[in-house]
Amino acid sequence: MEQLNVLIFSASFGAGHVRAADAIIEALRAKDPNVKITHLDFGAFLSKTFNSVVKNTYIELIKHTPRLWGKFYYRTSKIPPDSLFQRFLNGLGRREFVRFIQVLQPDLVICTYPTVAGVLAQQRLKGVLNVPLVTVVTDYAVHSQWIHPGVDHYIVGCESVYEGLVARGINPQSIRVSGIPVSPKFESKLDRQKILTKLMMNPDLPTVLVMGGAYGVLGGAKWICKVLSETSIPVQSIVVCGQDEKLYKALDSLVEECKNPVARFGFVRNVEELMSAADMIITKAGGLTVSEALTKRLPLVIFKPIPGQEEENALYLEEIGAGRVAQNEEELEKIIFNLLEHPEDLEGMRTAAAKAVPGRAAELAVEGILQLVEDRRNIQRIG
Repeated sequence: MEQLNVLIFSASFGAGHVRAADAIIEALRAKDPNVKITHLDFGAFLSKTFNSVVKNTYIELIKHTPRLWGKFYYRTSKIPPDSLFQRFLNGLGRREFVRFIQVLQPDLVICTYPTVAGVLAQQRLKGVLNVPLVTVVTDYAVHSQWIHPGVDHYIVGCESVYEGLVARGINPQSIRVSGIPVSPKFESKLDRQKILTKLMMNPDLPTVLVMGGAYGVLGGAKWICKVLSETSIPVQSIVVCGQDEKLYKALDSLVEECKNPVARFGFVRNVEELMSAADMIITKAGGLTVSEALTKRLPLVIFKPIPGQEEENALYLEEIGAGRVAQNEEELEKIIFNLLEHPEDLEGMRTAAAKAVPGRAAELAVEGILQLVEDRRNIQRIG
């Protein structure tokens, strides 16, 4: 087989888009160690000032004014491809993208971020871009920013997204329901007891993992840890603060004086181990975090989902029975204690996760992508 040259675009506006791209890259290299891969950040093709402003604005919106972000999300969820707003987005970095692709000459382009997919899809329709274009949808909801007529192949996480794309005119044969791609390391079954022992924690205690996301957007994380550390129910917790240094420092006294054990971490690279050690996770409903937890068969408790894609992801979790959603502190406390006191409910959520996400998402996605390339090469040989 000819050496495959793949160009992948993600974006650092939230870590999930990058993690999905990394998962695709891992699976591609597992299939073909000789594959040539170029992975780029969409923001690198914009001015540094514009990229910084957009990224910081997004983070500030979801942290401090999530309702405003939700209004923007839902108001743009069904805009037509020829709208003024969409035409503006499709022009972002267009010349730079086209020039780079013409020099690199990839066999295909994969996008895990919707805006760059729109830019390139428009060029695909115009015949400027003449290689297959793949979009990986990283949420469990349908939004107009993911839907572009020039895309050749879609990777989606569930049947409802597939149905949503079809309802909006996308050819069913161009959609593959593989699950949202996560790193293959989340597929491995790890030894819970060994992990907890390594963390100097008790393997016999129920363990709750608290994760605030890359930018510390889990509101009330300190309160959650306090509740878990003081409850009379035997439990221990692991809290991942990510890049939220303020939260990390705020937990100093709690970690030292807690009744129930609390292990605290900043940014980590072993999330798959921490998820393997936990009996439930309290977190935000980012598409990749949800997918990683579902792959690990880890019951999710979503606290105050941000209006927009996280709200939709949380609804999906409730629908499949693998997650519970708390809109306030009272609901969260009730859900946590109920699940800790009824481990059979946690087991039911694990079973629901296994049914909804059979696994091998990245591998299945790559199989579809490689078939797309092979079909194109066969057509070129015949032609």
